[in-house]
Amino acid sequence: MMRPGPLLLWLLLGWTLVGVLASIGIIPLAAWLAYGAALACVMLIDAWRLQRAPSPALQREVAPVVPLGLDMFVRLRMQSAEKSPRTVEVHDLHPGGWPMRGLPHRLQLAPETDYAFEYALTPDERGPALFVGCHLRLHSAWRLWRQRRALDVVNTVRVYPNFAPLAKMAGLTVELASHTFGARLQRRRGEGTEFQELRDYRVGDSMRKIDWKATARMGHFISREYREERNQQIVLLVDCGRRMLAKDGAISHFDHVLNASLSLAYIAMREGDAVGLLACTGRTQRWLPPQRDSGGMDLLLGTGYDLQATSAPTDYLAAARALQERQRRRALVILITNVRDEDDSELALAVTLLAQRHLVLVASLREQAVEQAAHHASESLESAIRSASAMHYLAGRERVHDDLNRRGVMTLDVECAELSSALIERYLRLKRESRL
Repeated sequence: MMRPGPLLLWLLLGWTLVGVLASIGIIPLAAWLAYGAALACVMLIDAWRLQRAPSPALQREVAPVVPLGLDMFVRLRMQSAEKSPRTVEVHDLHPGGWPMRGLPHRLQLAPETDYAFEYALTPDERGPALFVGCHLRLHSAWRLWRQRRALDVVNTVRVYPNFAPLAKMAGLTVELASHTFGARLQRRRGEGTEFQELRDYRVGDSMRKIDWKATARMGHFISREYREERNQQIVLLVDCGRRMLAKDGAISHFDHVLNASLSLAYIAMREGDAVGLLACTGRTQRWLPPQRDSGGMDLLLGTGYDLQATSAPTDYLAAARALQERQRRRALVILITNVRDEDDSELALAVTLLAQRHLVLVASLREQAVEQAAHHASESLESAIRSASAMHYLAGRERVHDDLNRRGVMTLDVECAELSSALIERYLRLKRESRL
C-alpha cells in the first residue's frame, strides 16, 4: 500500500496556493499549469521507482527457548540490494501483548550493505509463541511516497517457566543452591543410611560407625561416612484448576507453582533422586514418570512449559487414582494446590488413598489479597465485613489443614514467595530423617 509522504503533501498544498493566486490574477495561469505538470511527472517517477524497488532481505535471530518474565533480545538483520540509500522503518510482528522496547526502528540502509539492530521483549505467558512476520515502511528516493510491505519471516519460540536461576547454580553444591532458593536447612555430614566413604575417626563419632576391618588394616580407628539414600522418587502433583488463576504480583499462582517445582526438582536431582510430574485439570492429566540427572530436568521443562491453569474445578480423587495407577513404587507425593474449607471430604479421601502407598505432603498457597483483607480492617462497615469474611475463610482453611495433620498428612501453608524455600526445606528434612 502506497501513501503520500509529508513532502508531497506540502508540494500539493503549494500547488493549491499557486492556483488561488492564479485565480485572482496575481500570477499567470500557465505558471499554475506548469507547476502541476512538473509535480505530476515527479510524483509518477518517484512512485514508479519505489514500486520497482526490491524489499530488503531480513533475518530474525531469536532464542528458541526463553524464560518467563525475563527480558529477551531479538536481533533483526537487514540487507539492501539497491544501489541507492533507502530510509526504512521497521516494526516486527512479535507476539501480541508482550511488553516491548525499541520498536518501531527507523534506519538508513546504505547501498548493498548489512544493518542489524536489537529490541527487547518480556514474555508474560508460557507456551509456544509465534513471530508471524515483519512490517517495513519504505520511503521513496525523493521522499514523496511511503509504502508498507509485509515480509513473511516466521519464528516460533517456546516460553518456559523461569529456569534462569537454575542455570546460575550449575557449579554450586546442594547446600549453597538450597540457600540461594531461600532454604535454611543444611545437610549434616555423617547422617543418612547409604554408605559414602571411609575416613579417619573423629572425636564424637558413634562406635557403630567404626569399620573394624579397616581399622585392623590401617592400625588406627576408621569410621564409615554415610549420606542420605539416593535413587528415591518424588512426584509433583500439580493442581491446574481454577484456583491457580489467582495472581500475587505480575504472574499467576500457577506460574509460581511451576517455578517452585523446578527449584525443588533441581535440588532433588542433584541429590540423586528422581522427580516426576502429574498435572491435573478436571479429569485430564499430563504425566511424566520420575526422571533424574540433567536429562530429567529437560524432560520436566518440556512437559510442563505449556501447561496452563483453567477454569475447570480440580477433581482430587480422580488425580489420586490416576497417580496410584501410574506410580507403583513408593514416593514422596507433593500435592500443590489452594486448600479451601469445601475441599474437606474430597481432599481427605484423596490423600488417604495416596497415603496407602506414598508419603504425602500437601502444599497450600495463601492469597495475599485475603491476608491483607483479614488484617487491615478500617472503621467503615464495608471494610469490617470484608475483614470478617476473610478471617472466616482463613479459619476454614486452617480446619482443613488440622484435619489433614490428624490423618498423618504433612501440610505447608505458605505464600507464593515462600513456596520454593518451604518445599526444599521440607524435602531435605525428610531426606535427613530417612522418611522417604
